[in-house]
Amino acid sequence: MKVEQVTDPLAYHGEGPVWSTAWGGLRWLDMLAGDVLSLSSDGAVARRHIDTVVAAVRPRRGGGAVIGVERGFALEDADGTVTLLEPLWSDDRVRMNEGGCDPDGRFYCGSMAYDLRSGAGAVHRLDPDGSTTVVLDAVTVSNGLDWSPDGSRAYYVDTATDRIDVFDYDPAGGLSGRRRFADVPGDPDGLTVDEEGGVWVALYGGGSVRRYTPEGDLDEVVELPVTKVTACTFGGPALDRLFITTSREHLDPGDEPQAGALFTCTPGVRGMAAREFAG
Repeated sequence: MKVEQVTDPLAYHGEGPVWSTAWGGLRWLDMLAGDVLSLSSDGAVARRHIDTVVAAVRPRRGGGAVIGVERGFALEDADGTVTLLEPLWSDDRVRMNEGGCDPDGRFYCGSMAYDLRSGAGAVHRLDPDGSTTVVLDAVTVSNGLDWSPDGSRAYYVDTATDRIDVFDYDPAGGLSGRRRFADVPGDPDGLTVDEEGGVWVALYGGGSVRRYTPEGDLDEVVELPVTKVTACTFGGPALDRLFITTSREHLDPGDEPQAGALFTCTPGVRGMAAREFAG
């Protein structure tokens, strides 16, 4: 499948793309710069600094966005005002890394240690009333998280495990029954789910995005011209374009000149509208 380069390599560590008509199209992150990037219809890119790190962003039902920042959460109002919430921890060796919203409008973001030490991360949930809960602990590099079309299952990556796991989900009990969904060699990173239940996962060390069927079988591979592929999402007016972020983290100057660019392809399936934070 042919990919098209959408932007110049303008992100050091591109991550977390999300399409929402509520904010006019695609947003993604230059994560370690702490910036949210926005793509306009004419191809121009706007950049807004939020915090030391921006780990994930999702639309809010009332306008604006919910954002994972270095040690917790932030809320963007409809007028663009950003409020950083109280940090969830004081350890400066740990940061947020990736997240998503469940079907009931709660926002999750998982953490990791800067030095990648085993078991230092956790997955935190922000509820619409502002309360927070640790829903999963002892993870190493908390990464992609998304739900099945019917909302009954959640797919999750702890990169250090080289696999995608799946949970059962219900509004009262949350995530339960964690089990292996698919083995994914090559440092699995961010993921998204299409309307047929296929799971698309970016390979940070594998230069590609892979699609797995709802049964966990590999059935599509999208090759990219760079090694560090970080995340993907469906977007465009018909939600039929797959947008893919990339990184140049730890690359030497001059290596992989397209690393850090945003790419897209049209894989023949559609995605789902971004789930929104209810707070």
